[in-house]
Amino acid sequence: QVQLVESGGGLVQAGDSLRLSCAASGRTSSTYHMGWFRQAPGKEREFVAAIGWSGGNVAYGDSVKGRVTISRDNAKNTVALQMNSLKPEDTAVYYCAARERRGPIMTRPVDYDYWGQGTQVTVSS
Repeated sequence: QVQLVESGGGLVQAGDSLRLSCAASGRTSSTYHMGWFRQAPGKEREFVAAIGWSGGNVAYGDSVKGRVTISRDNAKNTVALQMNSLKPEDTAVYYCAARERRGPIMTRPVDYDYWGQGTQVTVSS
């Protein structure tokens, strides 16, 4: 089992950048594929990015492609999400998630086994 804690959220202006971090504890993070999702009020949880256990495979949601980069440091058990050119529509609670290292990286929330508590990102116009 793994515990996930997100950090780095906050209030920024449109066009700014923000870097989110997810710290994993418990079993080593290299055992898991990792993902970032977000959820805005009244909306379903949305896929943002995912990275394979070795860091070799990545995937991005259409709404953020070209503006975000996911990375991981297995030695430090951390996963980061660098977000650039932020827009008001990026406002949401951002969640880190882990999926047991089986099969490919996935983009559906239901495919992930563990979740953090989330960190709020608010982008003002």
